Amino acid sequence: MTSPNKEPKMSENNRLWNLSGSDESIDLRELLSCWDKATARLQETHESLRKEVTRLTDELEVKNRELARKNRLADLGLVASHIAHEVRNGLMPLTLYTGLLRRKVDGDPDTKRIVDKIESGLTVLNTTVDDLLHFTADRQPNQAYVPTSRMIREICEDLTPQFQAQNVQVRLDLTEQEMLLADKDMLKRAFLNLILNALDVMPSGGILTVTSQVNFGHLEIEFADTGCGITHTDVRRIFDPFYSTKSTGTGLGLAIVQRVVEVHQGQVTAMNCPDFGAAFTLMFPMKSLKAAA
Repeated sequence: MTSPNKEPKMSENNRLWNLSGSDESIDLRELLSCWDKATARLQETHESLRKEVTRLTDELEVKNRELARKNRLADLGLVASHIAHEVRNGLMPLTLYTGLLRRKVDGDPDTKRIVDKIESGLTVLNTTVDDLLHFTADRQPNQAYVPTSRMIREICEDLTPQFQAQNVQVRLDLTEQEMLLADKDMLKRAFLNLILNALDVMPSGGILTVTSQVNFGHLEIEFADTGCGITHTDVRRIFDPFYSTKSTGTGLGLAIVQRVVEVHQGQVTAMNCPDFGAAFTLMFPMKSLKAAA
């Protein structure tokens, strides 16, 4: 017989039933719902952590590659700078003697053609040395506000004979409202290299289009050609020093462009145009701009 003061012993099924049926007990469905929500939040947190770890790992790999690249460039720069100075020292007297020789052979067409070839070779060597010295120069930019549109127009005017000789049309759509805080000589070198690169890929004619605009907090300057475009392999390596798909040149032209842009806290990208040709876009931060007078 059961004592009146002692509660009857309940089975587990009765206990669960009591939990569900008693007003003072925890609702089992609510408990399960809370459990599901907690599990879902845990899964979301786990997925967020996984994505963050992946992002940080990728970012670290990019930083490590960039650091390795800078270290290689630093070592390369020391060697290239030494070679460039040595070559230039040898070129100076050669250029002088060739000029003296030309004066003596004005009346001899055959010898004059030989002198022309010598001078052409010296010009190529001087260009190579200039590229090496620009690429290896470790100096801070001497900054002043530069009217980029005017600079691009002047470069194109200077190259008019070459444009005409290659039947290349030039189309300029440039903003005249902004000036860029930059090293004038370095910036001019970058613009010139991109325009010369466009000429190289359009030996039999084409169109060079240069546009500039302020977009998403940046000054964007795009140089687009109608050449053969960029292969998938070249896109990955096109800014690497000494990498070139041409039979002539140093392979430093675009590497110099990238270096100049990065010194000015900007970015440069290369991509194929929708129809044909390629476009190089320089992006400079808004903080470096001011309205033109």
